[in-house]
Amino acid sequence: MKKIISFMHISLDGFVAGPGGAMNWIKVDEEIFDHIGKRIGASDTALYGRVTYEMMENYWPTAGTAPNASKHDIEHSKWYKQAHKVVLSKTMKDSDLANTTIISEQLADRINDIKRSSDSGSNEILLFGSPTATHALIQAGLIDGYWLFVNPIILGQGIPLFTGIKDKIKLKLLSTRQFTSGVAELNYIADR
Repeated sequence: MKKIISFMHISLDGFVAGPGGAMNWIKVDEEIFDHIGKRIGASDTALYGRVTYEMMENYWPTAGTAPNASKHDIEHSKWYKQAHKVVLSKTMKDSDLANTTIISEQLADRINDIKRSSDSGSNEILLFGSPTATHALIQAGLIDGYWLFVNPIILGQGIPLFTGIKDKIKLKLLSTRQFTSGVAELNYIADR
């Protein structure tokens, strides 16, 4: 069964976005991009909320062909075009979206069907950003792990990663890594 892994940049005080959704505090560089690219490249399914999906769709399909495209842009653009995209949205429709599935109702049933699908060799579904979608999946008990990049900043306010949780969630630390930028990677899996 595939596992849903939430991939997020997070502040030291637990926010995934600052006030107004600001993300200009997130540190990324070639070292981080190269590291992230290896794990993303091993997955073939991406999960997004509507807002994040629309941002991705507006950039990644053509990012790799831009004249000044970076190595990361070229690699991630190629991966993005091939990956199956699952979008949580109550307003979007499935019409003519290439390699994309929209989930607007029966969240737990539809997600569990995708997790059980065996149409690929990948065992992870990566949930990219998408705080609202992440909150819904956490509350439904559908996230199996967290791949967090803790940025060395305290925001004090913004959009928290963990909110509305009714029962504690036990996690097991799988690995850590520190980058030269000061960002720390933490990999957790649900300890069920």
